[in-house]
Amino acid sequence: MKASVLLVVLIGILAGLIGALCGVGGGIVMVPAFVKVLGFEQKRAVATSLAVIIIITVSATINNQRAAGSLIDWKTVAIVGLGAALAAWFGSDLMRSMSNSTLTRMFGAVLLIIGAQMLWKG
Repeated sequence: MKASVLLVVLIGILAGLIGALCGVGGGIVMVPAFVKVLGFEQKRAVATSLAVIIIITVSATINNQRAAGSLIDWKTVAIVGLGAALAAWFGSDLMRSMSNSTLTRMFGAVLLIIGAQMLWKG
């Protein structure tokens, strides 16, 4: 499916807004949109979303850093970032070895579990 540039821009706007508001990087918007709207396979949707998140993250980080007193705890960023980067390296290898349908189900389950916990414990 060939999507219009406007549709792709709208996905980006929604992902950036949700990512900045919720701290999720926009992947919860982009991955389903890339699969359902743009016709990507799950693996391509995940990989593309992760690449876009770099741009979203840099933009939001710069804006949050310039806030009075900075909202960012850089010590936590360094510690969590190191562990997350290592896990993401190996996780991307694991992702490529899994089927698209398994990844889709896993993504949906994670969204449901985390969403339910946030709604009930919010």
